[in-house]
Amino acid sequence: MSPTIPLARGQRDVALLTRYGNRHGLIAGATGTGKTVSLQVLAEGFSNVGVPVFMADVKGDLAGISQAAAVSDRLNNRLKLLGIEASAFNAKASPVVFWDIFGQKGHPLRTTISEMGPILLARILDLNETQEGVLNIVFRLADDEGLLLLDLADLRAMLSHVAENAKAVSSQYGLVSTTSIAAVQRALLALEDAGGEQFFGEPGFALQDLFQLAPDGRGVINIMAADQLVLNPKLYSTFLLWLLSELFEQLPEVGDLDKPRMVFFFDEAHLLFTDAPSVLVQRVEQVVRLIRSKGVGVYFISQNPDDVPDAILGQLGNRVQHALRAFTPRDQKSVRVAAETFMQNPAFDTAQAITQLGVGEALVSVLGDGGVPTMVERVYILPPSSRIGAITDAERQALLVQSPVANKYETRLDRESAFEVLTQRAQAPAAVEAAPPAENGGGWSLSWPWGAKPDQPAEPARPAPPPLPRRTTPAPAAEPRARRAAAPQRQTVGESFAKSVARTVGSQLGRQVIRGILGAILRR
Repeated sequence: MSPTIPLARGQRDVALLTRYGNRHGLIAGATGTGKTVSLQVLAEGFSNVGVPVFMADVKGDLAGISQAAAVSDRLNNRLKLLGIEASAFNAKASPVVFWDIFGQKGHPLRTTISEMGPILLARILDLNETQEGVLNIVFRLADDEGLLLLDLADLRAMLSHVAENAKAVSSQYGLVSTTSIAAVQRALLALEDAGGEQFFGEPGFALQDLFQLAPDGRGVINIMAADQLVLNPKLYSTFLLWLLSELFEQLPEVGDLDKPRMVFFFDEAHLLFTDAPSVLVQRVEQVVRLIRSKGVGVYFISQNPDDVPDAILGQLGNRVQHALRAFTPRDQKSVRVAAETFMQNPAFDTAQAITQLGVGEALVSVLGDGGVPTMVERVYILPPSSRIGAITDAERQALLVQSPVANKYETRLDRESAFEVLTQRAQAPAAVEAAPPAENGGGWSLSWPWGAKPDQPAEPARPAPPPLPRRTTPAPAAEPRARRAAAPQRQTVGESFAKSVARTVGSQLGRQVIRGILGAILRR
């Protein structure tokens, strides 16, 4: 029989059936009404039945889930309200791993430029359609030339390379204007100022590290520190969308299970859809619809249900609605939308109840037997077993030292990629031009001296262009280049360095880098 997750108490207790945990859900409500506690109770519940969890800590108060709840008058009053004996309350900490793109409050989270791909990268950089096209050409040229795009230094080098040879690139890949390249370069500077330099590089994040279980069988709760990241909404939302896409792309089909393989909480969900192009919203809808078959549940947390597009809202079967305040016409519309998404309960007026809910009180509807939504209930959310609120720096540091991935991502790697290759070409142009032409079936390659075809004499040697800017993130001094080049891009169970081998050993036609499901769908 499928286990359940106790969620709330009222005239009828509400519990979520784990076999429908992958049918997704929504937690909505105004600021200060108890959304964070509802999220914490759900995360604890999934962890207790052996389901790993990933969530972003936007306000810094979710880290308390790593510590046991302390007895207090507030907790005792809550237990009394719910009719729970204090002796029956089991205070305990949940197993937690902390992550942080900036590497300050958790283990560093990195990916490579190639894995992010031009589609999502264009959204981070806020590029228009023309500039996005130029970025696609840069990625295609890097693939054709076998150049690895690992960090921002590699992408800058490729942009400079294309700008210097715009005429030859345009003749084979399509028009490339220096104006568009300059716009992309300026956007990269803004991304660096926002901390993007730390996000791109190696070792890249290994997805299986999200699926760990504690020794007692509970699922590990992965918490990403996002209090600084959320200040850059596009970087925040695009990172979470990339992670969701990676889950979709790499996980096998499993169908409906007794419990999800993983649950993904998307806090401040409105940031994903604000000013998003329609094609991106369509892809998000497609990923959310299909990722259920991979055993992954996605739960959106936002202030208003209408922050989520209707096409996606209709797929969220488990609902927790906290209070909404109807001060403006838009607020009144939000209340009506929220009320209409529930199966009505004749015992109360749903729209009126939404505006009267107290802190920690909610309207809840979950999927029952057969996957049919249950009638909405007005209930009180159960108190979590862990602490509500932030933790101290000492408590965080102790957990980082004991983490199962301690020291796996802290040391940044720097192996040969586009930056190094193009720098060598720029420093020795005479040697490149003097190389004998290779057989290529009568065509010509961009690796030839620019503008010179194999059946024509090469132009006289031109003076060497100035060297490309030096990489802003120096390589570790303790390791020689040869050793770093052989270092694994990311650690995997039974395989190391697999993606790097696939990128560098493949044939000319097979050198296409895996970039995430959104880019893959668009290319298909």
